[in-house]
Amino acid sequence: MRDILIVMKFTIKDMVKRKSFLISTLIILLLIIIGFNIPNIIDSINGEDTADKILIVDNQNIFEGNLELLKQMNLNFDIEIKQARYDEIKQQIENDKIYGAIIIEKQEENVKIRYIVESMTMIQEVPEDLINTFNTLYTNMQINKLGLTEEEIQSITPNFEFSIEQTDEEEASGNIFAMMIMSLLLFYAIYFCAYQVSSSITTEKTSKIMETLVTSTSPRTIVLGKTIGIGIVGLLQMVLIVSTALISAKAFLKSELLESILDMSNITPYLGIITIIYFILGYFAYALLYALTGSTVSKPEDIQSANTPVALITVIGFYLAYFTMMNPTSELNVIASLLPISSPFCMPFRIMMGLADGTSVVISIAILIITILVISKIAIKIYSNAILNYGTKMSFKDIINTYKEK
Repeated sequence: MRDILIVMKFTIKDMVKRKSFLISTLIILLLIIIGFNIPNIIDSINGEDTADKILIVDNQNIFEGNLELLKQMNLNFDIEIKQARYDEIKQQIENDKIYGAIIIEKQEENVKIRYIVESMTMIQEVPEDLINTFNTLYTNMQINKLGLTEEEIQSITPNFEFSIEQTDEEEASGNIFAMMIMSLLLFYAIYFCAYQVSSSITTEKTSKIMETLVTSTSPRTIVLGKTIGIGIVGLLQMVLIVSTALISAKAFLKSELLESILDMSNITPYLGIITIIYFILGYFAYALLYALTGSTVSKPEDIQSANTPVALITVIGFYLAYFTMMNPTSELNVIASLLPISSPFCMPFRIMMGLADGTSVVISIAILIITILVISKIAIKIYSNAILNYGTKMSFKDIINTYKEK
């Protein structure tokens, strides 16, 4: 145990001191802060916010002054109503005083609505909520002229109540967008942290440090110590990135925008603990595989080709979890939450959606732990026999033969 702690300490110091690690972490944090500040940067460049300002022109008074009611409605536009000529409207749009204009004209028996924008590439059609509002206002105005009673008006304008129901017995809840972002973050955290194990081993083989380590302690201790050390650094890096993102989102985004994008109502302490557990287990599974591949090469330029099979397994596991989120109650999603290659990316979000019970979580974790034990036994044995190989990159056949060696 003492030797493992020594290797862990050495690995953590080596990781933290690397300029590439420090620079990449700072760049990621800076990009997160800038990304959440983009709406504020755009507003400061544009000055007055005119992105949602719409001018409504009713020169013929077709709506008989009822358009003023639009200002009292909860529309996604800043409504301005006044009379204006087309050249005046065009000038205001080109000078960014308004986003667009709606001109209402009477042509014989029809009411024509012209939606004026700077370029057709900016918008394809008149906003649907404005169309519905105009129809409602005009219909109510004509109904009032007919002198109908309240009961007669209600009989021809019923209130429809819509709801969405599913046939699946399991009901999923939660913000899919937030889940996908978190799944992507978990994937990259596990993948890049595990990849560092392979890179670190190959670098130490190249610099001959490995010879000193092997003579000082056992290969098993080296594998476990390096894996745990890099995992701790990766976990702390992930916590730092997530914390920076949450603080930046809270500080720089408008509350209504934040609530619409990231629904945090399903994020609980239990989910946080489970996510950390799956990060640790998923990291160990892939890190041990990368330790195996890192021990089979002696030159840094061979790392990528040697790691390709493990990278493919990781990507397959991620996409299996990622795309089954589109249909979280499907049997394939259940399978993805149990398979050891995909469960670290899938199970936390089945829990977030309220689809996974305690038994499923225990079974999934048990399968993942058994898989880690099997991989560790194989990886440590191959690592022990191949770590001092300074020849050419080992083939798959060579790896099998190395594993069979006593």
